Amino acid sequence: MTKPILLSTPHMGDREHQFVTEAFETNWIAPIGPHVDAFEREFCQAVGSSHAAAVSSGTAALHLALKLVGVGVGDEVFCSTLTFSASANPIAYLGAKPVFIDSERQSWNMDPQVFQTAMEQRAKVGKLPKAVILVHLYGQSADIDPILKTCQQYGVPMIEDAAEALGATYKGRSPGTFGKIGIFSFNGNKIITTSGGGMLVSEDASITSKAKFLATQARDPAPHYQHSEIGYNYRLSNVLAGIGRGQLLVLNDRVAARRRNCEVYEQALGNLPGIEFMPEAPWGSATRWLTCLTIDPQAFGADREQVRLALADAQIEARPVWKPLHLQPIFKDSECFGGEVAEDLFERGLCLPSGSNLSDEELNRVIDTIVKLKG
Repeated sequence: MTKPILLSTPHMGDREHQFVTEAFETNWIAPIGPHVDAFEREFCQAVGSSHAAAVSSGTAALHLALKLVGVGVGDEVFCSTLTFSASANPIAYLGAKPVFIDSERQSWNMDPQVFQTAMEQRAKVGKLPKAVILVHLYGQSADIDPILKTCQQYGVPMIEDAAEALGATYKGRSPGTFGKIGIFSFNGNKIITTSGGGMLVSEDASITSKAKFLATQARDPAPHYQHSEIGYNYRLSNVLAGIGRGQLLVLNDRVAARRRNCEVYEQALGNLPGIEFMPEAPWGSATRWLTCLTIDPQAFGADREQVRLALADAQIEARPVWKPLHLQPIFKDSECFGGEVAEDLFERGLCLPSGSNLSDEELNRVIDTIVKLKG
């Protein structure tokens, strides 16, 4: 029976097991514990941040981030449109309204010019957004500097959704460390995983301290259980933090493996007519969390969906790139500035299997299946 090739699977090693065993042997199973504290410290060292709060998911981190910058009912929050719905769902959690911003083709991330135009328009009517969520897509940093400059010009805090970009760089620094708050994800399909988990980082110690407070049900410092504000059950468990510590040790190896996957695909498929890979922007290094390409059906002879279905028939999982959020039914009434670039990338874009544990044989199966379509 043909073994399925999945899009992006967890890649475990030996150290993760050692840390988890230590958690069991010391009976530190519940949230909070020495692995959580160590994971936060070690993560800060890995990305170059000063303070961190480990939580149950990247979505939880983003929810807390929005709350910590004061987003509330009726506020607007600008957000990249070409991204997973988790980038915008927390806006709705708080009763706020997402406003979506189109992509540019150099990195597939938020277009700085479209963003600036949107901010100028809002400033003219005295309705600036409460925050901006800048997503770093598929392991590649957005062009942060001009977007951050515009945010600073109008006094609007920038939150970086770096869920897909751990290990990437922007001008020598880690995306997620430029804005007021950055968030990361350790979901099972990410560069490194804790099974489920996330991290919130900031240069402001008071932000991560308040995040930890809110993430542990906002329990007041009293001998009894007292709560003066609504909190959440968002802290990461000590067991999962142990997995994260082991995964951090091989982060560079995991990034290198995914970059190699992309190189193999590009060498084998890059010269086929109608095939164009997601560019690597000149301002940094992408992790190639997922290797993405676009297909021109007239030049290639098959469209994105036909290629995807052919791969599925061969027991190979491939996915269209994210459906833009302004096209999602849940956000159908939300405003979007631009959208044509994101729509085109969705229409023609495909994500190939990209796990750091893919074998050469598996890569060749993917390649051969696509090449055969071209005839």
